[in-house]
Amino acid sequence: MKTNAFVLFFFILLATGCSSQKKKEMKSEAVYNVTESERSMVIDGNWYKPEWKDVEAIEITNMMGDKPLYTPSVQAKMMYDAESLYVIFNVIDRYVKCLVTEINGPVYEEPAVEFFFSPDPEFPDRYFNLEINCGGTPLMHFNDFAKKGNRPLDIDDIKKVEIAHSLPQVVDPEITEPVTWTLEYRIPLDMLKKYSGIIQPEPGAEWRANFYKIAEKGTNIHFLTWSVVDNPVPNFHLPHYFGTIKFN
Repeated sequence: MKTNAFVLFFFILLATGCSSQKKKEMKSEAVYNVTESERSMVIDGNWYKPEWKDVEAIEITNMMGDKPLYTPSVQAKMMYDAESLYVIFNVIDRYVKCLVTEINGPVYEEPAVEFFFSPDPEFPDRYFNLEINCGGTPLMHFNDFAKKGNRPLDIDDIKKVEIAHSLPQVVDPEITEPVTWTLEYRIPLDMLKKYSGIIQPEPGAEWRANFYKIAEKGTNIHFLTWSVVDNPVPNFHLPHYFGTIKFN
């Protein structure tokens, strides 16, 4: 009986180890190393300007929901300095139509890129979502996932986010052929501090974040993520699936 018990215990340990390894493999998260900007930068939507040349790009390729009619190709880059965050997207898209011009309007229904980020590691469920359609119209909220809280930022604060975009503010009729568009912005850190505690971006600091591409309505509905979101239906508001951004 002792021998049988030992054998049984051994196999339980083995199975547990395999299960733990599988969980680790499934939960391997996205990590992005964010470069510090060495110079002031004009926000103009130019993906190829010298400031971005040597910055690592991430690919936004993980699909949620049904396969779309056309799968966009999406890259993003990010930098920081003592006062600001800088983000730029390069998108090869199709079936692009853009009508929303009101700040905090439903920009996510149209071709849009999104950056969700939790700037305080002590409260990873508290995060900002900045969503901007291809015409440069933003939506920005501060959320508390644990308390199911959602607060739109004041319009005057959102206007402090400097945005440049390559497409017109209104795109109509729909562009049905492949089209490349870019969107670049600068987020002032002081503006964020009005709504949340923040770990100052500096070498060694880390935030939680995810990058997305979306079109919730229209001809080409799609939901793409950088860090994998394991959910049966498309939902970007799940901060426990955020990846890690490391400031270098």
